Amino acid sequence: MNLKGKVVAVTGAAQGLGRAMAESLAKQGAHIALLDMQEDALAMAAEELSSLGVTAKYFVVNVTEEEAVEKAFTDVIAQFGQLNGLINSAGIMRDGMLLKVKDGKVVDKMSKKQFQSVLDVNVTGTFLCSREAAAQMVETGSEGVIINISSVSRAGNMGQTNYSASKSAVATMTVSWGKELARFGIRTGCIAPGLVDTAMAAQMRPEMREIFLKTVPLRRLADVDELGHAARFIFENDYFTGRTLELDGGTRV
Repeated sequence: MNLKGKVVAVTGAAQGLGRAMAESLAKQGAHIALLDMQEDALAMAAEELSSLGVTAKYFVVNVTEEEAVEKAFTDVIAQFGQLNGLINSAGIMRDGMLLKVKDGKVVDKMSKKQFQSVLDVNVTGTFLCSREAAAQMVETGSEGVIINISSVSRAGNMGQTNYSASKSAVATMTVSWGKELARFGIRTGCIAPGLVDTAMAAQMRPEMREIFLKTVPLRRLADVDELGHAARFIFENDYFTGRTLELDGGTRV
C-alpha cells in the first residue's frame, strides 16, 4: 500500500508511541485520525500533524466502551470518507506479582481489578477498534491494514501476568484476523517491541534501566522512529499479513 493519500486511524495517539507512529505515517502523506481520551493533547497533535500538509482530525474516545468506539469509527468515515489503516497503540501497564509472600505468608495478591483493567484496554480495546475499522473498510470498499502492538513480554515476564497475557492475545488475534479478512483486501500485522524510549521508559529508576539494558544485545532502547519504520513496512509490503515483527534488539524474555 502506498500511504500517500490514505487514511489511517491511530489509537493512543495523544502521546508516546501512538503519537510518534502517527507522525511517521503523516510524513509519508497519510491522513491521520487520532483517537485517545486526552482531548487537549489530541488537539495539539492534530494541529502539529496538519502542519505536515496532511489532514489530521481527532476523536475523543475510550477504547473499552463499545458504543463510543462504534461512534468514533462512524465519525471517522463521516470526516474522511474512507479508512485504510488502523494502529492499535492504546495500552496500559499495571505491573505486579501474582502473590506477595513474606515469611511464608501471603501478604498481598494481584487483584481482579488490576488484572482486568489491563485486559480491558489492551485486549478488548484492540478487539473493538479492529472490529469497527474492519467493518468500515469492508463497507466502503477500502483496502486496509490493521496493526496491533504486542510486546516482547508476550512470551511471559515476571511481574506482568496481566500485561503478558494481553500482549500474547493481541498477537494471536492478528493471526486470526489475517486469515479472516484477507478475502476483503484487509491485511493484518503486529509489532512486538522491547522497551521503547518514551516518557514511560524515562520514568524508570536508573538502576532498573541499567539492569534491563544488560538483557538487550544491542544495549539500548528502541527509538520511536524505528517503531514507525516497522509500521510503514507492514503497510507498504502487500504480501505481509497475520505475522508479528519482533523489534526488541535481540531480547528474549
